[in-house]
Amino acid sequence: MKKLAQISSLLLISVFALPVLAANATNFKDLVKNVIIDGLIKPVVPLLIGLAVVVFIYGVIVLMFSQGGEKKEEGKQYMLWGLVGIFVMVSVWGLVAVLTNTFGLDNTYNPIQIHIP
Repeated sequence: MKKLAQISSLLLISVFALPVLAANATNFKDLVKNVIIDGLIKPVVPLLIGLAVVVFIYGVIVLMFSQGGEKKEEGKQYMLWGLVGIFVMVSVWGLVAVLTNTFGLDNTYNPIQIHIP
């Protein structure tokens, strides 16, 4: 129940923070950049990678302190899924970088643009 309260409070804070990020948007591109990318995706990705590392380390600790049997297999499973999570997230990150560089896409964003008519 405590975790549910923590998750709901985090979502509530996010819902109130999103309009603040959206206030600086002047068009749809800025709205997507400010709200979805900067407000949701960028903060979540490092948290997920960190969570995968914590799961892997937890599996190592369980494996080290187990006396064998079921706990040893449980530790191996945590280690396996932690590594799978890390591998998938870092691979997608690398794939995006390769595609960005291959197609010459601009991965920088300048929110202050001067339009001269």
